[in-house]
Amino acid sequence: MTASTTRRHLLTSAAASAALLGCPAILRAEGGDLVVGGAAGMAGYMKQFVFPVIEQKLGIRVVFDGTRSLVNLEKMRADRAAPRMSVVLMDDPVMQIAWDEGLLAKLSPQMVPNLGRIRPAAVHFDGAWANYQLPWAGIAYNTKALPQGVASYAALWQPAAKGKVIVPSLQNTEGLWTLIAASHLETGKPFQDAQYDAAAGFKKLAALKPNVLTVYTNQPQAENLLESGEASLMSGQFSSYTLIRTAAGAPVGLSAPQEGTFAMPSGICKVKDGPNGAAADAFIDAFLGPAIQSILVEKSFVLPTNPAATLPPGFAAPADPFAPDWAFVNRNRAAWIQQWNQIMG
Repeated sequence: MTASTTRRHLLTSAAASAALLGCPAILRAEGGDLVVGGAAGMAGYMKQFVFPVIEQKLGIRVVFDGTRSLVNLEKMRADRAAPRMSVVLMDDPVMQIAWDEGLLAKLSPQMVPNLGRIRPAAVHFDGAWANYQLPWAGIAYNTKALPQGVASYAALWQPAAKGKVIVPSLQNTEGLWTLIAASHLETGKPFQDAQYDAAAGFKKLAALKPNVLTVYTNQPQAENLLESGEASLMSGQFSSYTLIRTAAGAPVGLSAPQEGTFAMPSGICKVKDGPNGAAADAFIDAFLGPAIQSILVEKSFVLPTNPAATLPPGFAAPADPFAPDWAFVNRNRAAWIQQWNQIMG
């Protein structure tokens, strides 16, 4: 799960990239827009700060298809014979499934030079996909209702939170954080061990239901409830969503509870047999480069995977966010979703 490139490969890759980026006409000659799939919640800052930079540099037009990772996976399956999307931004556990099903085209340092420049752990299966950022997750809260923030995941279960809690569905990757936190609170086990005790987590979640205002699959819609004050707590939220709204002046904050936070590396991949292959390579290379990652760090409050990216003054992030055993999650997720629906539906 590392990127291994020789000096010769890097020199060849750099030359290939320089030629490609220096001739946007090559990309335009492919014809059509570059369709990029990704999470609905990232649409705002991507369209405002990131895509325009890439469009100007490469001479292409990006069309963003915002939804959930699992929905993008279904689209890739349905369109396997004639893909519509060229690039997809998805969570690692869903990337793993897409790779196993043969839906991804392996990236190469020759066409994506920055693949050899990001942190080795950010490159999976020798180029199946790569991580371009590392958001962290905690508990979002309404700052008017809770001006002191949230000290513990236990706050979700407190009587004062009755009817004021928003929870992500387990269909969303961020729904997993609530399940693991619930298991931790029920058993006292650290996250590393609590992740394997889903039964304890579901037992604890059953006790949360009276406090739940809604369970969402669409994060932006749920965010409106938090910002309006109809809800005061929203579990499992990413820095790349909530802190953007905080910076925009919304009455929301993101707490790193005392029990710990969670890590959700964001992946980028090339769709196998997708249209506009050269533009897809160039787009992915830009996402892995320091210029775009520096924008993402500043605008979406994530950690970069390219060491050359610039961190803003005073930039801080929780230490050692927990990343779960994704292979274990993938083996059990379908059954967990069924149990989740029975308890939280």
